[in-house]
Amino acid sequence: MLKYIKLREMPELKLSASEWFHSKWGVPQEAYLECMEAYLNEETEYGWYLCLDEEKIIAGLGVIENDFHDRKDLSPNICAVYTDEAYRKQGIAGNLLNMVVDDLRSKGITPVYLVTDHIGFYERYGWEFLCMVQGDEEPDMTRMYVHR
Repeated sequence: MLKYIKLREMPELKLSASEWFHSKWGVPQEAYLECMEAYLNEETEYGWYLCLDEEKIIAGLGVIENDFHDRKDLSPNICAVYTDEAYRKQGIAGNLLNMVVDDLRSKGITPVYLVTDHIGFYERYGWEFLCMVQGDEEPDMTRMYVHR
């Protein structure tokens, strides 16, 4: 049975969630912990959203100010979108995306942005291609999407 949560609903998952995101993206665990603690301490409404199968984290994403690109004016950014391979093609990432957009909109935070190399995936969930952006220390431009 899959369960979708905001990290604030189960703050005890902070350490395992930060380890899980680190294992998927290679970004230092401390960076995830710092963002999660700011969210849990209500210093920001930019949160972390997880999908659990029983107690196991199988998908997740976060919201941060800027996802390492040159368009600092386009904020906030959804980041670290990931679904474990065995759980893909079941709409889990789409459910998480809709959950975060609805949650942010309820707090008056809109539009929301994300950077990705995927074409055709995010459009299914109401995202529109906006422009190309330069990633920090990246040789190639990457796609920026917006959800209004």
